[in-house]
Amino acid sequence: MIFVKVGAVILITAVIVAAFLTPPPLTAMASGGDASRLFYFHVPMAQVSFLSFMVAAAFAIAYLRTRAAAHDRVAATSAELGMIFSVVAMITGSLWAKQAWGAYWNWDPRQLFLFALVLFYGAFFALRQATVNVEARRRLSAVYLIFGGAISPLLFFVLPRLYRSLHEDANQVVTAAATKPTMSAQVAVVFVTSTIGFLLLYLWLLQLGTAAARIHEEIGMREAKS
Repeated sequence: MIFVKVGAVILITAVIVAAFLTPPPLTAMASGGDASRLFYFHVPMAQVSFLSFMVAAAFAIAYLRTRAAAHDRVAATSAELGMIFSVVAMITGSLWAKQAWGAYWNWDPRQLFLFALVLFYGAFFALRQATVNVEARRRLSAVYLIFGGAISPLLFFVLPRLYRSLHEDANQVVTAAATKPTMSAQVAVVFVTSTIGFLLLYLWLLQLGTAAARIHEEIGMREAKS
């Protein structure tokens, strides 16, 4: 785990420095100019949030198969991290949108579907907190997160592509970084480094959150017995 902690700190710090010292990935004013440096944070965090929801769904399935409390804790913690990364991705996206498109909120399909996903997982935590019985809460959470894992690919990738989006310039950068690294080596290096850095940060926070949830459950059980 020390490798994950040190790696996350080093890589994210390096990306912050590189984002300000290198030219912006999109130079046209219509793309936000200097604000397009947020690309190095906005896109990786959105990607990690999607991964978080998929991990939550996988451990929810594992819980239903094994009834192991540890799987429930990992699933809930991963969903929580996914929602946090989604909110931060929305904030950085809004700051970029203000410079590129003139408003923080533009009713763009990607904005709308990401917001819908945040509301979906926000409702999950409200439902989880409202369910008093532990076993019922775990079963309900597992079913909810599996459903979330099913709709997340639709909201992230499928539905936004069915409508005209203002994200076309950013999409071009992502495509160039992913398929033609020689066309934009500098952007690709910073982008991939950022993605790995935030992935390591997710793993670190997942370990911390799961441990905290286990301690919280143990304290609750002791209080219930006393």
